Formats: sequence, C-alpha cells, structure tokens
Amino acid sequence: MKVLAIFGPTAVGKTGVATEVAKLLRRRGEDPIAVNCDSIQVYRGLEVLSGAASAAEQAQLEHRLLSFVPIEEEFSAGRYAAMAHAEIDGLLEEGRRPIVVGGTGLYLRVALSELDLRPPVPAGIRAEVEREIAERGSEALHAELDPAIAATVDPSDRKRVARWTELLRAGLEPPASSAPIWDAELRHSTLLAGLTLHREELDRRIDSRVEQMGAAGAPEEARAAAQAGASRTARAALGFEGFLSGDLEAVKTAHRRFARRQLTWMRKMDRVRIIDRSGRGDDEVAAEIVSMP
Repeated sequence: MKVLAIFGPTAVGKTGVATEVAKLLRRRGEDPIAVNCDSIQVYRGLEVLSGAASAAEQAQLEHRLLSFVPIEEEFSAGRYAAMAHAEIDGLLEEGRRPIVVGGTGLYLRVALSELDLRPPVPAGIRAEVEREIAERGSEALHAELDPAIAATVDPSDRKRVARWTELLRAGLEPPASSAPIWDAELRHSTLLAGLTLHREELDRRIDSRVEQMGAAGAPEEARAAAQAGASRTARAALGFEGFLSGDLEAVKTAHRRFARRQLTWMRKMDRVRIIDRSGRGDDEVAAEIVSMP
C-alpha cells in the first residue's frame, strides 16, 4: 500500500482535498488517516492562526500529530520525524492508508525519508543568534553566511537563516538542500501530489484566509500564546507577530511570500505529481489523485 502525501502552498486547499481523497478511498474499502506535517499545527493553542483542520474537518478525516505540543515547548524536526515514522509505520501495519498532509517542506521530508538531521546547538549560541536576528533582521545575518550556503536559503526566511547561522557558529555544516529525497531515501512507496494555483487566484485565497483567521480569533490566539510564554519555535508561526500587532496586511504579505517559497521548493522535487487546481473543486482534484497509479 502506498503512502499518499498532499503538499502545496498555504491556502491552496490541502485539507479539503485530503478529506475528499479519504471519502473516495473509503468507497474502495480503505481506512485512511491523515498525518499532519505542518510545523505550527503541532502546537496546541494555535489552531486558528496555523489553519489547522477544524473539529468538523477532523470529524470527516481523523488527523494525527495535530495540536499536541504545549505552546511553551520548543519542538524540532528530529522529534517530529520519530513520531511521524511511528505513525506511518503503524498505520501501514494495520492495513490503513496514511495521508501525509501539510505545507512545511522539512517536515514532509523527514516524515517520508531518513533525513540526516543536525543536532541541537548549545543554548548560548541559539540565544545569541535570536538576539541578533531580532535586532538586525534576517537579511543582515544572511549577508554574513558563506555564499554557497546563503544561496540555499531566502534572506527573508527568518527561521532558516537563524538555523543555518546557529549551525555554522556551532561548527556544524547545514544540511545539503540539493540532496535527493524522493528516491532511495524514501521509507515507503509514496505518491506525492503537489497542488498549485494560478498566482492571482492563490493571492485571493490567501487574502480571504487571513481575513477569516482574523475574524475567527487568530489575534486572540497570538496574544494568549505570547502571555503563556510561547517558545521560539511556536512564535515562528507565519503571521504570529502581525496578528499580535493587529497588522493584517503584514500577515497577508508574509503568507504570499511563504507561498512563493513553497511553490519554488515543490517544483524542484523529483517525482512530484504537480496538479494545477485552478478553477477546480476539492472533489475533482481528489478524483485525479486517487486515479494516479
């Protein structure tokens, strides 16, 4: 049985497509379960801000590794990898179909493959880098990276710039972004469906989604998380600072920029079935995915 993985930019409609895929699989006698691979949706208390599957959506398709990490805890790709592997392996052993769903590229990679992850850096180095990036910005630290390493990360990608800087200061090499990940390193036979949209339509969906988040309580979530001592990795949530300050336009801009990076990353991957869902409903896209060999 193949693992299904549904990836794509923010607001492209991954959860809706996964739900429709699950319906079609059940008609064939299968028992599908979604496994979250979004690095922020793991946090309990950021459900609206992160766009996690709602209670109604989870009633239609059970989601694992969702909303289980306390907001004050730091969480890593290494910890996630061990949990995701256990979930996927267990589901396959039970004869159930795992549907890995999310938009965090690194989490998708570690869920599906045996990736060489670098160890945590000393707390002192991490604190120093966090202070510098807060004071000077990610672009300033990006400019100080070795050119070959700097070329693998966008200057505005605060989280990765910080991580790359931490690793280098700790005497560790950042992971090679060009390493093959969908070939020999795959843990199981996997069908990866990459969803795309025309840029104008995606931008409209992003704007609408951010406005819905704002109306549904994302600013209140951000404030509550900040008051509860949200960890560094929780505060890395896309739009966290914008919702905290009430700047919805900044949140929309951050989402659009992140969506561009997600699309660029997805199109560089081998063996990804790219599906343009422009003007197409979740059910139509799901039918195409289920029909793929």
